[in-house]
Amino acid sequence: MTGALPIRQVAFFVEDVRSAARAHHATFGSGPFFVADNIPLKSAVHRGTERLLDHTSAYGQWGDVMVEFVSQNNLGPSPFRDLYPEGSGRWGMHHAAIFVDDVDAEIARFAAKGAACALRAEMNDGFVFAFADTTATLGLMTELYAPTQALIDFYAMVAQAAKDYRGTDPIHTIRMT
Repeated sequence: MTGALPIRQVAFFVEDVRSAARAHHATFGSGPFFVADNIPLKSAVHRGTERLLDHTSAYGQWGDVMVEFVSQNNLGPSPFRDLYPEGSGRWGMHHAAIFVDDVDAEIARFAAKGAACALRAEMNDGFVFAFADTTATLGLMTELYAPTQALIDFYAMVAQAAKDYRGTDPIHTIRMT
C-alpha cells in the first residue's frame, strides 16, 4: 500500500464493553454502539502460538472515526494481555486500526521495521485481521485488515447509525458469525 494509512478505528481494552460504551456515550456523545459477544474465531495465533481468544467488542462512531471497546472473556495470553496483564486492574487504549491491501504482506512489512506480529486471526467467514506490535514506537498496537465489502458495509452502517441516532438506548446487541 502506498501513501498514508489513515486511522479507521481507535480501540480500548476494558473490563466491560457495555459500561465503557455507555460512559463514552455520556461523555463524548459517541455511538450508538453495536455489541458482539463472544466473537467466534476460526484461528488465533498469538506470537506464533495458536491460542483460544474469546472476546467481546462494542463498536460505535466517534466523530469521523469508529471507536471500539473490547474485553477478553477467557484467561490466558493475548495481544490484549500483552499491554494489560491479567490481574493488573489496568485498562486503556490498545490499538488503532488501518485498512491495508494485503494483511500478510503488511505483517511482513511491519515486522521488517521491528514491529512483530502479536496476533494473526481469522474469523469463521474467512476475514483476517492482525495486530502489529508497535508499542515500542507508538505506545499501542496497530490493527491491520483488508477492506472487504462486508467490512466497508459494517463501517458504513455504524456511521449511518450515528447520523440517525435519536437518543434511544445507545447499546444494541449484534451477532458475528
